[in-house]
Amino acid sequence: MQLSTNPPKWTADWFPEEYKVRKHVFDTWRSVCQSYWFEEYLGPLVESTDIWKAKSWEDVGGSELTQILNREGKQSGLAIRPEMTPSVTRMVASKWKEIEKPVKWFSIANFYRNEKPQKWRNREFWQLNADVFGDESENSDIEILTLSLELMRAFNPPCGSYKLKLNHRKLIDAFFSEVLGIKKDNQKKDLLRLLDKYEKLPKEVFEKDLNSLGISTPEPIHAFMSAKNIDDIQKEFLSLAGNKSLEEFTHISQVLTSLWYDNEIEFSGSLIRGFDYYDGIIFEMFDTNPENPRALFGGWRYNGLADIFWVKQGIPAVWFAPGDETMKLFLEWHGLIEDIQNTKQETIFVPLLEEGLFTDIQTIATKLRAKWKKVTVGLAPRKLGKATQTAKKKWYTQIVIYWEDEQTSGKYILENLNTGKQEKINFQNT
Repeated sequence: MQLSTNPPKWTADWFPEEYKVRKHVFDTWRSVCQSYWFEEYLGPLVESTDIWKAKSWEDVGGSELTQILNREGKQSGLAIRPEMTPSVTRMVASKWKEIEKPVKWFSIANFYRNEKPQKWRNREFWQLNADVFGDESENSDIEILTLSLELMRAFNPPCGSYKLKLNHRKLIDAFFSEVLGIKKDNQKKDLLRLLDKYEKLPKEVFEKDLNSLGISTPEPIHAFMSAKNIDDIQKEFLSLAGNKSLEEFTHISQVLTSLWYDNEIEFSGSLIRGFDYYDGIIFEMFDTNPENPRALFGGWRYNGLADIFWVKQGIPAVWFAPGDETMKLFLEWHGLIEDIQNTKQETIFVPLLEEGLFTDIQTIATKLRAKWKKVTVGLAPRKLGKATQTAKKKWYTQIVIYWEDEQTSGKYILENLNTGKQEKINFQNT
C-alpha cells in the first residue's frame, strides 16, 4: 500500500524554511512577554469535555469540539483543546490560595477545532495566550493593551501598518441605558446583534432594522459608531458625563496616550461580537493594509469564569491571543518575511575534506560548541569549493579548512565567509 505524502487535511507541514518564520514569531512573542515578566506555562493537549461545554463559546464547546473515544469506542469524556482559556483558568483556580497575585502567565501552544476552515486558518493552529488574573482595575487592562502593542512593535513593521481598536462592555451598557433609554436585556441583545452588522449593512437597511426594534431616532447610534476616540464620545454624549464606565475608559485612553501609543489606538463602536462573554475592555488589533483588512487578534476582560471551579470569590481576568497564521500574513503583506528568512546566524561549517579526518573535525566541532558556538559538521567528503558553496547557500558565516597539512601542523584555518579573512587557530587551544 502506498500512502500519501500530504499532511492530514486542514493541517500543515512546516519545513525548515517555513519553521524559521514561525519560530521567529514564537521567539518574538516569548521575548516580549518575558520582558513584561509574564511566566510561561503549558497545559495538557486534552481536557475534560465538561470544561469546554461549561464556559467556551457555543460552537467551540459544541460542534467544533473534537472528542476522544476510549478503547471500547465510547466517549471518553476528553477532547482535544480548541482554546486555552478554560485550561489556564482551571490551573490558576487549583493554586489560587497559594500563588502570588496578580498572576501574569503566557503560553504558546497548538490547538484543534473541528470548524469550517477559512483562508489562513487551519483546523490546527498555534496561538499565544497571555492572561492577567487577580486584578479588577484598569491597570491590568493597560498592562495587556501595552503588551499587545509592544508585541506588534517588536516585529519592526512600517509606521501606521496596524491599529488597536478599543471598546468597553460597560460603556456600551451605559450608552444603551443613559442615551437610548434601553433597559430590557432582550432588547439590548437584539440591538447588539444589529450593531455587529453595522459596517456591513447599507444605511437604509440598518435604519429599517433599527426601527423594527423600536428605535426611531438613529442619529445617536450613528454618532456612537462613528466616534474615533474618547473625546468624540465625551463631546457628543453629555448625558454620560460622570458615568463610571466612561471614566474607566477615559483613564485607559489617557494612559495609553501618555505612553505615546496615541497614533496606534482608536475607539471602535463596532467591536460588538461575543459581548455576552465580556465584562469590560474589549479590543482587536487590525492590519491597516487595505488588501488585508482583518483582525490580527483580539482580547477582552472575562471575570467569573473560575466559578465553575468553586472559587467563591471569583477570579478577575483579562486576556489576549494572537494566532500564528494571521501574524504571518501581516508580516508577508508588509514585506517582513524575506528579512526573517535571510537572517544570517553566526554558524560555523566544518566540512569533511578528506576521509580520514572525521574524528579530528568532530573534535574541533565539540570544542567550538563548548564555547557556545553553533557548528555543523560535514558527514561526507567533499571538495573545498563545493563545501564553500554549501556554506554560503545555507547562510553560514564561517568555514573551517582542515586538511592533512593542518593535521600535521596542529592548526586549522577559520575563514570568514563575508570578508574572506582567514585566521590560523591552534587545534589544542580551540
